[in-house]
Amino acid sequence: MVQRQNLISIATTTALCLTIGGAAVFAIKSSGTPETKPQVALANPKSQVLPLVGHSAKERVLQLSAITKLPQSIDRDRARYLLAGDLIAQQQGEKALLLLENLEKSYPVLAAPIALRRAQAANNSTQWQELLKNHADSPLSTEALFALGKTDKQYWERAIAKYPNHPRSLEIARNLLRENPNRSDLMLLVVKNSIPADMAIADRLVKLGAKLTPADWEAISTAYWTTKNYGKAALAYNKAPRTALNLYRQGRSLQVSAKRPQAIATYQQLIGYFPTAKESGLALTQLAAMAKNERAIAYYDRVIAGFPTQAGAALAAKAEILDSQNKKAATQVRNVMLRKYGDSEAAAEYRWKIALEKAEAQNYQQAWQWAQTIPTRNPKSILAPRAGFWVGKWAEKLGKKPESKAAYEYVLSQFPQSYYAWRSAVNLGLNVGNFTTVRQVNPQVIPPERVSLPAGSATLKELYQLGQDKDALALWQVEFTNKTQPTVAEQFTDGVMSLAKGDNLLGINKIATLEDRETPPERAEYQALSQKLTYWQARYPFPFLQEIKYWSSQRQINPLLVTALIRQESRFEPKIRSVAGAIGLMQVMPATGDWIAEKIKLEQYNAQLPKDNILLGTWFLNYTHEQYNNNSLFAIASYNAGPNAVSKWRDRFDISDPDEFVEAIPYEETKGYVRQVFGNYWNYLRLYNREVSKLVASYSTTHPKTTSLP
Repeated sequence: MVQRQNLISIATTTALCLTIGGAAVFAIKSSGTPETKPQVALANPKSQVLPLVGHSAKERVLQLSAITKLPQSIDRDRARYLLAGDLIAQQQGEKALLLLENLEKSYPVLAAPIALRRAQAANNSTQWQELLKNHADSPLSTEALFALGKTDKQYWERAIAKYPNHPRSLEIARNLLRENPNRSDLMLLVVKNSIPADMAIADRLVKLGAKLTPADWEAISTAYWTTKNYGKAALAYNKAPRTALNLYRQGRSLQVSAKRPQAIATYQQLIGYFPTAKESGLALTQLAAMAKNERAIAYYDRVIAGFPTQAGAALAAKAEILDSQNKKAATQVRNVMLRKYGDSEAAAEYRWKIALEKAEAQNYQQAWQWAQTIPTRNPKSILAPRAGFWVGKWAEKLGKKPESKAAYEYVLSQFPQSYYAWRSAVNLGLNVGNFTTVRQVNPQVIPPERVSLPAGSATLKELYQLGQDKDALALWQVEFTNKTQPTVAEQFTDGVMSLAKGDNLLGINKIATLEDRETPPERAEYQALSQKLTYWQARYPFPFLQEIKYWSSQRQINPLLVTALIRQESRFEPKIRSVAGAIGLMQVMPATGDWIAEKIKLEQYNAQLPKDNILLGTWFLNYTHEQYNNNSLFAIASYNAGPNAVSKWRDRFDISDPDEFVEAIPYEETKGYVRQVFGNYWNYLRLYNREVSKLVASYSTTHPKTTSLP
């Protein structure tokens, strides 16, 4: 049996200097805060109620009951509200009403939700009318309109007229459509507010030929676009308002639908109407991709001249065309790219390409020199941590041990969220689990905190803090009106609410893509948000924690490694299916599931159920570990590519250095998969383990030292 180990930090210093003899390989700014280092603060640290939010009604009843008997305080009010909700769920309305009596006087932020609870507890028309009378301007009054509308449809009509984007209004619209399937106003409501978009309703609406406004067509076309129905999207965008974004999406939809002449005409129309819009730069790039050499170069030249943020990529593409025509000219173009647009992603990619070519030729000195520039000149590039890490590896080969150490420390300090931060920590000798030991590690996991929502009303924020996700979601659906161009705070809140709804893939994507914001104010807002532990915990959430802990314990596998694999495989979507037919959280193939079930004598299972899927997936992960003497690098690669492929690579490459083995993996999908899974593992470790969190924090020379986790 594999022996489990606890992580013990071997770092004893509070800060590690990255300079060697006064000369730094990488310079760290003397002021400011590293971009992605979380500052941790425990929300409401003195509250006795908030730590109980994630507990079941049975688990928390005694503690909440005791708190309700304490002197007046916010905690007593919260306890009364939560306990009343638990009692209503248990159909003990009379007891709930006693707890709710006059509660709104001391707890005004939840006045409307308290009235809603009272109506739910009494479940009679008098209390529903009371809610409607006293809180008509609260979106929660939609619940009263819904309840009363079951006997009088006029209330339903009032609900969809006043709060069309409330979830109950969506339910009402669907109910009314069963009675009158041709009501275009109801179909529009469904198309605009369903997530994911309801394509059947959208098709019916278009087929009906109703009188639709350009704004209506924009909603329909957006629904088609987001669901990748590009042929239908192209037709719908033709009737939507003529904006730069709509024209670009129409052109791109036509292009993807293999309607090249129409796509070209639409792109040209976009450029003519909106010559300076960023979408026009994208359109020129698409036109260049569809054109041949000289014509393509002409398009790229227009991008270079008019769109500075896209110029680097255009110069790189132009140079590739010139490579087959005039090598000297191609070199000159790349020199311009490095000189004028050296901060661009295209410049980083070119530097990295040359560095790899030099390393392959075993010219590690030049590889080292080319790669050095990337982390400092292109710190936002996805290549920055990778290049920084390999600067350290190549420095080792050159006998430059101080420079190598400084490079690893720089990566760990400046890019702590990256896979290469973990590899840097390992190469520095820190006890964070290596490929050959990570299975055996049994890290203590600190439960995630509830996020303090940065957007929305005070009522919404309080409901979310109390774990009242259904009511919070209903409020957010009404309050979130800026869906096409949300602020950073709004998009983060929307992502968190998606997670609360169980839509983990969408939620993680919304939160992660905040780092792509481009304007200086948005970048500043994102940087401030990214200093918070709760931002990163929302980006790396921990659903199905109990199932993961149980089956990881049964298989003697590090639970964070299992979580990391699930995040990569399915983004925690239990019912997701791949194009190959893999099912659920750990993407178990049906044939593999049946094979495992036979092995363990499991008579019945449902791969869409989290407990069954994790049972099967962890068994197979244990199996792949056993094939390779518990080497998690080979085990994880096998989970993706299959044991046969990994065995062939081991024999073919004969590489003892695991980092070089990862780079040599011939399947790009598997190479990326390995980095992603272990990058996920590292993030869960640094975000949810006290010792490692403190260790990572100790590597910042510019950030005020804080307690990393409670």
